[in-house]
Amino acid sequence: MASCPPSASEIDETGFGYTLSLINGKYKMAILYWLSEHGVLRYSQLKRDLGAISHKTLSASLKELESDGLLTRKEYPQIPPKVEYSLSEMGRSLIPILDAMCQWGEDHRRDTEA
Repeated sequence: MASCPPSASEIDETGFGYTLSLINGKYKMAILYWLSEHGVLRYSQLKRDLGAISHKTLSASLKELESDGLLTRKEYPQIPPKVEYSLSEMGRSLIPILDAMCQWGEDHRRDTEA
């Protein structure tokens, strides 16, 4: 596996820094996870799945993920409004990384529980 050495003086200028900038935030990885598990979700279902997230935080996170190209938003012209969210191709490419993080956590969380 190739390493990701910091070739620049600032970590923000590396691939690692760029990746972190896209998924940084308390709920962004959880949103990506839920969308990877369910394919397409409406706003209200995401809000239920994420629990204590506020409307403002969820809306901001979804807008950022959409503007970063990680998810797509499909709005249906009807009353009441219907909006569905799903992972974009770029968002789906992040899922193996999130899966690896999940596996790492499962492998090591027991180490600290002892």
